[in-house]
Amino acid sequence: MREESKVKTSGTNLEHARAHNRRVIIEAIRLHGELTRAELARLTALTPQTVSNIVAELEQAELLTSREPRKQGRGQPAIPVTLNPASAFSIGIHLDHQTLLIVLVDLTGEIHFRRLILVQKPEPDATLARIEAVLAEIKTQLGERWRKVLGIGVVMPGPFGVEGISSVGPTTLHGWEQVDIEAKLAAMSGVPVTLENDATVAAIGERFHGVARQLNSFIYLYIGTGLGAGIIMDGHVYSGHAHNAGEVGHVVVEPGGRECYCGNHGCLERYVSLQAAYEFCGLDPMTALPEDLLEVDPALFDRWIDTVLTPLRQAINLLECIFDAESVIIGGMIPAALLDKIIRRLPPLYQSVRGRYLTGTRLKIGMTGSDTAALGAAALPIFDEFNPQFQVLMK
Repeated sequence: MREESKVKTSGTNLEHARAHNRRVIIEAIRLHGELTRAELARLTALTPQTVSNIVAELEQAELLTSREPRKQGRGQPAIPVTLNPASAFSIGIHLDHQTLLIVLVDLTGEIHFRRLILVQKPEPDATLARIEAVLAEIKTQLGERWRKVLGIGVVMPGPFGVEGISSVGPTTLHGWEQVDIEAKLAAMSGVPVTLENDATVAAIGERFHGVARQLNSFIYLYIGTGLGAGIIMDGHVYSGHAHNAGEVGHVVVEPGGRECYCGNHGCLERYVSLQAAYEFCGLDPMTALPEDLLEVDPALFDRWIDTVLTPLRQAINLLECIFDAESVIIGGMIPAALLDKIIRRLPPLYQSVRGRYLTGTRLKIGMTGSDTAALGAAALPIFDEFNPQFQVLMK
């Protein structure tokens, strides 16, 4: 990769910001795979001495490992460093009204444990007991390496705490409104826990392990039971006041259109979502799984796509004009083959600020399938640059 094309992550040479600088270096290496100390200094705006000191510290903590030296003309060969996958782990939990998925991943996103449990309208007490049993199994599997678990990321359907929406409808979980799942799982596991909605964690997962590795600002349009958008601006998540930023599923795109459980008519997710696909294709929305759509008559699915195209173009236009992001990424729980059929039929898109003034790919296909949200959730503890558990690894 040419040097000028690399994403820069700036650090600071203030001594009291050393912890921040460590994270800056880790982020730079995560983005680019492997970097020499000289490349790190150029990319982070840190002095060569600061970089050398931090790299040595991270190598001693086994977070970084050296690769084969590179010969670069005269002088000593440059030794690149890369992340040590086994130096840290995180756990991702995805709970919706039909499935409970728990994964354990290492620092590079490789799955070391995966457990899928089918549930129907999960009750809090029984579900938390199941999670506790699986966490105990993971703890046994890791043994002494459990201390390297940075935390747990949890994804549940939003919106959160919205009167009249959070307690009703097919995309939300009944009975969980007053459950402090972060506190309960933290007490259960002894590690930090972070809760987010599915679209946000999918965006984080894409930023770490997918097509958005080199993007600083993008929108992830997540097609799940409902429809949401994960927003990454300047490398940071934008969640909003009540963690409900990106609830584009409830933007009205068809005034007087299909009735939505939120009380409005013509909401976007009544046309673009798995729920809408199930209903159109004659599947029971309360029991159907995304893979069931692969079994329906292709002509019937194509007719559903006919109803999707205009609302989806409106959503993309809206997101581009408001956020002026580098790209809109579409993914989620919908099977990849079916998403590809939708994307191929989307052009031409509406003109927007993004379409007029920026070059590159306006649309990208992100991670799809049943593991998308869980893998994004597992990236949450790593993404959180203020995670106190990081200090444990430095001891």
